[in-house]
Amino acid sequence: MEFDVVDLGETDHVAEGEVAPDFTRPLVNDEYWEDRSLSELTAERPVLLVFTTMDGAFPATYVWNEIRDRAWDDEYDVEIVGCSISDPYSHKALIEDREIDYDLFSDPKNTVAVEYGIAHDLDGMTGISEPRPSVFLLDEDRTVEYAWVSEEWPEFPDYDEIEAALDEI
Repeated sequence: MEFDVVDLGETDHVAEGEVAPDFTRPLVNDEYWEDRSLSELTAERPVLLVFTTMDGAFPATYVWNEIRDRAWDDEYDVEIVGCSISDPYSHKALIEDREIDYDLFSDPKNTVAVEYGIAHDLDGMTGISEPRPSVFLLDEDRTVEYAWVSEEWPEFPDYDEIEAALDEI
């Protein structure tokens, strides 16, 4: 399988040391969904917030397979959650198909990605954007302890680098 690499250009994303924006969106698990805020999750423990392409696109599948296989939530006191433009029904299907045990925020209008400075307009799809693949490790005050944002498509995070950041919290 061959893909053209696309340069996503510069971004002014939320950076390490900054406080990540709070938001409330439907948080989907394998049984149901309900509106939850990010600050509710970070109040309990650090959060690894993973932005992916829409469900069904191969980058989302690869990222969630890798995170599932590494099982960081078993080793670290961290809540792992995702966020994409996919609707709750698509999230439920992804959770079941990929056998992942992480909740996913549904943000069809991509407003969270805009707030985080990681929105990307999809080529050939006027008016449709999705988040750049990105990872933010947030402490209990939503301060960004680690940030990775893709600069090209397709691009995947350095999972060992994320693990090193998890070792620091």
